[in-house]
Amino acid sequence: MKMNKVDLSFQSCTATYDEADVVIFSVPMDNTASFRPGTRFAGHAIRVDSFGVEWYSPYRDMDLKEHKTCDIGDLELPFGDIEEQLRIVYETTKQIIKDGKVPMMVGGEHLASYATIKAVFEKYPNLHIIQLDAHTDLRESFFGRELSHATFLRHVHKFVGDGKIFQFGIRSGEKPEFEWAKSGHTHLRKFDFEGLDQVCQKLKDVPVYVTIDIDVLDPAVVPGTGTPEPGGMQYKDLLWAFDQFDQLNHLVAADFVELSPMLDPSGASTAVAAKSLRELVLLLHKKLSK
Repeated sequence: MKMNKVDLSFQSCTATYDEADVVIFSVPMDNTASFRPGTRFAGHAIRVDSFGVEWYSPYRDMDLKEHKTCDIGDLELPFGDIEEQLRIVYETTKQIIKDGKVPMMVGGEHLASYATIKAVFEKYPNLHIIQLDAHTDLRESFFGRELSHATFLRHVHKFVGDGKIFQFGIRSGEKPEFEWAKSGHTHLRKFDFEGLDQVCQKLKDVPVYVTIDIDVLDPAVVPGTGTPEPGGMQYKDLLWAFDQFDQLNHLVAADFVELSPMLDPSGASTAVAAKSLRELVLLLHKKLSK
């Protein structure tokens, strides 16, 4: 399992693994992409694009180069072997946590989050999850597979339980998924982020994992994603969400998934992802300092 800093790292994340507090890794995985593949290329594209992102965030009033972050690059995954890929993602996350560091995962398809959340849950049994996404991801199975980017959260629910999952921006899914959520299994907010501030206040003293699917943003903002859904959020809405995450005293891990850079030749989608990753990394560092 490679845990050394790579030659091409995100931004100014040049700390060694041993000295780092936050560890970035990316998952080149899009086996279950149900419409347009390409998320396997997200990690590399974000790293290249990050050279155009300032170290300093005026939103956080923090400078990335003042914090110890290591980027270990793309995980080496066996092509097409989904179960083995998930095992590697799980073991990597588990090792990062065991070493006293905070994992920041970059997808890849959203199924990768199943493995990272499982590893984080084993460390924090009272884990709560905040999902920003266009899709419910609550199907029991999809195209004959139990584990898929369209089912991952339903299977996460099996170990975290009722009342621990908070979904925002949801605007696509099968009717039974919305009904299953409404029956008390998850807290699902359709179409927007209304109420996220109250949820973050409520969860401020419990361990929280934040998972963000880039398709929560409108395809006019981010066309570079596999399953774009019109009617989404604007980037300023996402920045507002980051401000709410600042209330969380125990933000223990995060991920940012589903960028398909090749679907947006303009590069705008990758620029959004790179800047969002900076904000998430800084939020993780800020929680460590409390």
